Amino acid sequence: MRLARIPVSAGLVLFGLILQVSVFGRLQLPGATPDILLLVVVGLAMVYGPTGGCLVGFAGGLLADLAPPSDHAIGRYALVLCLMGYAAGLLRPDHGRQRSVAGSLVVVGAAAVASTLLYAMVGALVGDTAARHVGLGGLVISALLYDLLLAPFVVPLVMYLGRRFGRDPVAAADDDEGGSGLGTLARYRTTRDTSTGPSYKKRRVPGFARRP
Repeated sequence: MRLARIPVSAGLVLFGLILQVSVFGRLQLPGATPDILLLVVVGLAMVYGPTGGCLVGFAGGLLADLAPPSDHAIGRYALVLCLMGYAAGLLRPDHGRQRSVAGSLVVVGAAAVASTLLYAMVGALVGDTAARHVGLGGLVISALLYDLLLAPFVVPLVMYLGRRFGRDPVAAADDDEGGSGLGTLARYRTTRDTSTGPSYKKRRVPGFARRP
């Protein structure tokens, strides 16, 4: 993961976590809580790819595990968001381009369902039976509904900010010029190969190739 992506990823994850804990967590909506952090991780993963999405998801999930009023085992949500970030990164468009609204909704919907089921599954393994009392079906449906309603407003903005402020200057110049991504070295070698090509070779003139 490039160093230029760390500040924008950290800022978006912290902002999403604050919104989720201090705003959406206090609304007392029926069923699940809208998962803004999941939407941030999915948006960044569709720009940065599976490795970047995995790292962002793990860091964001770990912060959510430590942030109050968290009452579950540390590392539980980090594992879920790590896997969701990796999976969403595998579905990113070419060169992190903006995905269509329908495509983004499909990715978000799949991530919402998978993350809810995986979170409940990990909770069952560690002895957390809260999902049984609430109803797993209700949690899945409500999580899917809330995340799909918020996705058109959150995911495109996150992808734009990730592309705009998370690009390495040399790599961005290569992409703009249609380069191969190898930076100055690639452009130098291309120029050198062109200048020493067949059109620049010395031609031998019959009778003057050798001097007595």
